Amino acid sequence: MKTIKYIEIKKILEKNSIFAKSNISDNENFSSIKTLSNSNKNDLSFFSNIKYINDLKKSKAKACLIEDRYLEYLPKNSEPIIVKDPYLALALISNLFNDEYINSNGIISKNSYVHSECKIKKNVQINPFSIIDKNTELDENVYIGSNSCIGPNVKINKNVVILDNVSIANAIIMENCIVKSGARIGGTGFGFEMKTKQKIIHSGNVIIGKNSSIGSNTTIDRAVFDSTIIGNFSNIDNLVQIAHNVNIGNYAVIAAQVGIAGSTRIGDYVKIGGQAGISGHLIIGDNVTIAAKSGVTKNISNNEIVAGFPAKNIKLWKKEIIKNSLKK
Repeated sequence: MKTIKYIEIKKILEKNSIFAKSNISDNENFSSIKTLSNSNKNDLSFFSNIKYINDLKKSKAKACLIEDRYLEYLPKNSEPIIVKDPYLALALISNLFNDEYINSNGIISKNSYVHSECKIKKNVQINPFSIIDKNTELDENVYIGSNSCIGPNVKINKNVVILDNVSIANAIIMENCIVKSGARIGGTGFGFEMKTKQKIIHSGNVIIGKNSSIGSNTTIDRAVFDSTIIGNFSNIDNLVQIAHNVNIGNYAVIAAQVGIAGSTRIGDYVKIGGQAGISGHLIIGDNVTIAAKSGVTKNISNNEIVAGFPAKNIKLWKKEIIKNSLKK
């Protein structure tokens, strides 16, 4: 079983400019990270939500990531690790306990197919039954899972992980991205002239910024002429549809079953809840939050929080919900 010393926890927090205060010995071992209710004497836990205050009081964890204002609720058997933001600390420390980290072994399976026009750099892994089509470039330390089809016209940069059953064409994937199983990137979008239903040929591509994550069975369509763009450090959940020519900024968080219609532009630090739908040719500002199941039909200014259908300022939406419930 993998164990982590407290000195390793301190180092990863310090590396990310997070100050932690604790009396725990540097050589103290932790076997895993668990929730307050499921933790035992060898585990590290965390407290970041007041809803779980009763679990905190009964926790059996060896230590707990916690803010100093909640120390009085922590049992004596659990040592505090005092940090300003326990959930951020948890996110960083979780990497230490990650047993599923994927690192290329540099082996290209004999049961894969690599087109003669491809460029493959050092330490690339290609698993069985995957196809690397023409005009494709795989940079160093790229990992390609089984049954995936990469290309044509694809450039995948360093340290990218492509899991099983993925198809990518007409795309640039920047470094340190992960594309999860079943994703479809760079296919032709849903475009045609409405009267005659004449299909519109798509000749653009998809660009996915560095350190981004694309969920399982998510579809990102290539642009008609230019690029469909996903910004840096963006996290897109499973079963999301992103249409042609959509432009999403940096640090986006998009939950499952969201649909974004063509040519909509979305700013930085946007959060979109599950099953929300966004019409085409809209402009969504920076720091916008769109609640789950919202239907966005108009532009949204910076820093707004919207909900409902049609989506509107969440305070107005809540007032309407209360008013309608009183009528019943």
